[in-house]
Amino acid sequence: MGDSPKSGVNVLLVADPGLPTARARSIQDDLQELLDEAFSPPITLNVQTAMLRLRPDNSLDLSDAVELAREYGSPEAVLLLTEIPRLDDGHPLIAEIFPDERIAVVSCPTLGAFFSRRRILDTLMACTLRLKPTSEPRDPSMFDRSWLRWAQSPDGNDHSTLRARRITGGLRTVLGMVAGNEPVKTAPRLSSALAAAAATGAFGIFYNSIWVMSTYLSTPRLIGVGLLAIAAMTAWLIASNGLWDSPERENLARVVLLYNLSTVVTLVLCVLVLYAALVLLILAGGLIVIAPEYMEDVTGQPPVFTRYLDIAWLSAAMGVVAGALGSSFDQHTDLKTLTHGQRERQRKYTEEDS
Repeated sequence: MGDSPKSGVNVLLVADPGLPTARARSIQDDLQELLDEAFSPPITLNVQTAMLRLRPDNSLDLSDAVELAREYGSPEAVLLLTEIPRLDDGHPLIAEIFPDERIAVVSCPTLGAFFSRRRILDTLMACTLRLKPTSEPRDPSMFDRSWLRWAQSPDGNDHSTLRARRITGGLRTVLGMVAGNEPVKTAPRLSSALAAAAATGAFGIFYNSIWVMSTYLSTPRLIGVGLLAIAAMTAWLIASNGLWDSPERENLARVVLLYNLSTVVTLVLCVLVLYAALVLLILAGGLIVIAPEYMEDVTGQPPVFTRYLDIAWLSAAMGVVAGALGSSFDQHTDLKTLTHGQRERQRKYTEEDS
């Protein structure tokens, strides 16, 4: 365990496709600098993309990583950056070290969605220094954080786990999973739903009964109508596309709950983007089509900008409920990669495969 700090190191970083690979590539140079500080030459860092597989019982299958490591000269540290959210006794499991295989598995979602760059670097370095220890000045604890807890295996070997707190770590994990679902890229896949909603919502520009109704609805009531429309659209997308997951076994209930929470939050963000785009489109159309004098004559209220905004807001809600319900994601959208639960099914070996 007491290797000299002058010894070199060969590190292989393997990241899941998608956000983990993007983050691995973005921190590659910084990780190389930290390795240069901790070790002297020869220092090798390779970054590859490969999916960490799961066995039918949901346990990790490290065989592919072991085979890949042989291709890179059997590195002293193989770091697997995965998007699989993992739990240990109800605590988000950030990292787990398997000393016999010289592998560390780091769960990307458990490190959160914001300011995660430093957390990933610190976790990867802490794992590397535990797999390939050095003497001072680089002690693994230098990369630890107050909200993290390393725990050693009770059987006395070097197997150790890094856990976060239940509540704050759980919230951070859900946000990290939402980031992994990439709602910014998912929202454009609802373009067909936007077209259907816009076609229906546009009627609000031409039917003055919508103008009058929006005039007599209070701001809290208008906001409530919009939230109900967003909730209805989100529920429809989940139900019609089979995006709600049920636990296959009782011990997976908490993990599946994280999957479902991240799916709901991701789709709510997507529908919010759709709703905002619809409001802007109808608002622009209303400002062009509806003459201020005619609006004042119909509603009996001054034709101020907020009146146009109220009409656009109510029309957008009507468009989402009446037009977008029944529509779905665009036909070219691959629903198998849309959420964590869908992607995890691709990881699992079937009984026949194994």
